[in-house]
Amino acid sequence: MTTNAASGRRLTALALAQVVAWGVLYYAILVAAPIIAADTGWDDGAVFFAITLGLLMSAACAIPVGRWLDRRPRRVMVISAVVATGAIAAAAAAPTIWTFTAAWIACGAAQSGVLYQAAFTVITHRYLAKRRGPLTLVTLAGGLASTIFAPLTGWLVLEFGWRTAFGCLALIMACILLPVYAITIEKSWPHISSQTQEDEAAPQVLRSARFWLLAASFALMSFSLYAVTLAAVPAVVEKGLDLQTSAWVLGMIGAGQVLGRLLYLVIPHTAAPWIAPTLVGLVGAGLLAAFGFASGVGAIIAAGVAVGAVRGALTLVQASAVADRWGARSYGKLNGVLAAPITALTALAPGTAALIAATLGSYASMAFAMAGVCALGGVLAIRR
Repeated sequence: MTTNAASGRRLTALALAQVVAWGVLYYAILVAAPIIAADTGWDDGAVFFAITLGLLMSAACAIPVGRWLDRRPRRVMVISAVVATGAIAAAAAAPTIWTFTAAWIACGAAQSGVLYQAAFTVITHRYLAKRRGPLTLVTLAGGLASTIFAPLTGWLVLEFGWRTAFGCLALIMACILLPVYAITIEKSWPHISSQTQEDEAAPQVLRSARFWLLAASFALMSFSLYAVTLAAVPAVVEKGLDLQTSAWVLGMIGAGQVLGRLLYLVIPHTAAPWIAPTLVGLVGAGLLAAFGFASGVGAIIAAGVAVGAVRGALTLVQASAVADRWGARSYGKLNGVLAAPITALTALAPGTAALIAATLGSYASMAFAMAGVCALGGVLAIRR
């Protein structure tokens, strides 16, 4: 049993690793993608397609990686960190769009073993019933990733070029993720005494309608919230504001996520597990509709922050969903299955949002449609 001080150091290290992992593997490429396309002559769409393929690969790997995290967390996370570092370095040196895409697919495979899925599995097994505070701390730290790495990536790319920038980011990741995971992550979990016991309950849960309705609930809520928030810039420009103001709205949505994660702590610990996701779905639906209706800078920013808060709270509600209902023993395996469709739909959300907006005639109409999807997700969570 670790002391409180040692446990606190491990949690701090894990939070730091999440800042770096999210900053390098997710936000850096979003900042650098247009410059990569301009520098190499590769098509913009091809670069973003490579990023989407990486996210879809992360979704595909979520299931086996989740199962392995229940068994050998340190080994899985160290190997994933090595693969991620190598993939970023390979992307930096890629001579063609095909090798760049292959590198980003490898990066996506590694994401499932270093981002929130892995961190949530470690926290759930390590802290068990006391996981609520640590989960909140780690996601709050993860929320700082864009604040730190978006401007850092932009500066590196402009000063040294995107290839050197990604080489530096790979070095940062190697210097932080590898030692943190190698030193602070447990080799195995003492409360999982045997693989036979670990696997007894999971197949039964995976055969239950309750699990799949819950998975559908989270997938619908995540898709709707990400579709609207990731399309915030064109949606706000459509409302008549300039590009710079639209970018500020997007930034405030990110700030709202931090607020939502703090509000998550207010939900009573004794509340039935279905209450939090149902509230997220129904409140989120109302706020998505409000974002669609909003006009004027103040109203748009307020609606954006509120939607961001719901999206931030959803991250933590999802993180606790499996353990709240079925305990911690097979958390990694079950959470991996739960996360796979969510990750896949999130990867497809930006393109789908643009398609829906074009079909319905406006981004405001798309927001109204997504409000209905979010409400359906909340209803599916009732008593699940």
